Amino acid sequence: MRKTTGAVWQPDAAVVAGANLTKAIRDRGMSGYEEFREWSIADRAGFWQDVVERLGIVFRVPPTEILASPHDVEAPGWLTGARLNIAESCFGRDERSVAIVYSDAGRVRTLSLGELRRRVVRASSGLASFGVEAGDRVAIAMPMNVEAVTAYLAVIWLGGVVVSIADSFAADEVRTRLEIAGASIVITQDVTRRGGTQYPMYEKVVAAGAERAVVVETGAGMPLRDSDIAWSELAEGEGEPEAVDADAASFINILFSSGTTGDPKAIPWTHLSPIKAAMDAHYHHDIHPGDVVAWPTNLGWMMGPWLIFASLINGAAIALYDGAPMESDFGRFVEEAGVTMLGVVPSLVAAWRASGAVEAYDWSSVRVLTSTGEASNPSDMAYLMDLVGNKPVIEYCGGTEIAGGYITGTVLQPGVPAQFTTPALGIDVRILDEDNNAAASGELFLVGPSIGMSEILLNRDHHEVYFAGTPMLDGVPLRRHGDHIEALDGGYYRAHGRVDDTMNLGGIKVSSGEIERVVAALADISEAAAIAASPADGGPSALVVFAVVLDRGSADPADLKSRMQAEIRTHLNPLFKVHDVVVIDALPRTASNKVMRRVLRHRLAG
Repeated sequence: MRKTTGAVWQPDAAVVAGANLTKAIRDRGMSGYEEFREWSIADRAGFWQDVVERLGIVFRVPPTEILASPHDVEAPGWLTGARLNIAESCFGRDERSVAIVYSDAGRVRTLSLGELRRRVVRASSGLASFGVEAGDRVAIAMPMNVEAVTAYLAVIWLGGVVVSIADSFAADEVRTRLEIAGASIVITQDVTRRGGTQYPMYEKVVAAGAERAVVVETGAGMPLRDSDIAWSELAEGEGEPEAVDADAASFINILFSSGTTGDPKAIPWTHLSPIKAAMDAHYHHDIHPGDVVAWPTNLGWMMGPWLIFASLINGAAIALYDGAPMESDFGRFVEEAGVTMLGVVPSLVAAWRASGAVEAYDWSSVRVLTSTGEASNPSDMAYLMDLVGNKPVIEYCGGTEIAGGYITGTVLQPGVPAQFTTPALGIDVRILDEDNNAAASGELFLVGPSIGMSEILLNRDHHEVYFAGTPMLDGVPLRRHGDHIEALDGGYYRAHGRVDDTMNLGGIKVSSGEIERVVAALADISEAAAIAASPADGGPSALVVFAVVLDRGSADPADLKSRMQAEIRTHLNPLFKVHDVVVIDALPRTASNKVMRRVLRHRLAG
């Protein structure tokens, strides 16, 4: 195993001089980052107008007002009067520039921006011929590849709404998401391949009840229903369809994020959401035209759409690897693709460190690293920094419902492994204890408004989820987010996971209720409670299930663990791994019969 230095990263003069932030600070005549960040909070309308101009956001009709109601955090009114299709802003650079770098049968290939645009336009024409109209909701359930990116932008181009579904979900979970979003058409792939194993994807979509499907064929020779069509056979209409414009608050994407109940929250992204993602990439990740951005992800999670918009709007290329990122060949792809920004989930880094799988490759092209989805382990992040020759890790914590991060870092500030250096630009934060007093460690609340923050949920009361009962600041309610954050000396922060009944497993957010619903189906389980156990030295959480069984005398935790894992693999998601099962006489409950998972977490801790 490669040794790590654990050193703090210090920005050198060249990095600072070339940073997007440096130019913006200089253009405004400011003294440094802190003044710039304070301005982004004090003058939100001025900040976001500047962002829109720097990113080159394309409008059919420009906004008459950037921010209509700055004190209304639930309905602030962004980009009043504007008409746009955010997909057009992905194609504002030289069409000869590289848009996608991808692996194809072991070879690295590229796709130009002009060719990607032509594919998007052709696909949107073909989908229209298939019956997709503006406003229709079209699900995409397939790996993150060239066809997935094309399909995603094509649906938005013709005025449709993408329904994002991860290809790893079981058929029942796919069905749930199709029903919640009201999607009858699914764009999918015949099979997917992970770790050398082939898994049926089209069959799963059919089993989930999809009425019609467009299927990318990979040579599996799978027959299609009469109602379905191959991606390659989509018939183009006449001419080149223009992008369908809409107001800024119109939906472009429905994503899912687990809440504290069994069903996932359905969170709409609008034409505003990509502006937040691209801003974070521009300033916090310092993405420039010509960069190559790799982040192993999927359209089912917010980082998939984030990757598309953050890269293309900033003039960078998306790097797409066809395979499992844990394997050695991913290391070769990063080297041969010339990746300049590499994004990870912490559990992936832990796997690389344990196996040494990527250590043989030259990652010197990488100048910025970034990590999200789970709490990071300091020694793992120091290892990652050393893999690329001591480059910074921009820790990035946020959520689907804010289209990006609320706390992160910059290339202007010294970087400490597994620590954040700043709240995100345009968003302020408050850390409060259980009595709602300011604290160094506790639940973090957001101070809005910001472009990208959700204003509606399809299957929940948005006010109840994010604002009901929250503390007030200057007469305005704070926004609930649910993360436990600790403020450290020197202006740094550390993440400690969730304070509610959700957890992040392998970078995927899931509720305790979703896990419990599946494992409680076992005949000998009376009831169960799932919690995320955090390592003492920090890092990704581990799934632990407390189980009340019908016959404790014959209960075998190892057998229960194996059978629970099989149920989760079949009915929820094979990527969720059970770390341990604890058999218990009864679950601790409140007077109102609510399970006290905090008591269970404390029991594990000590």
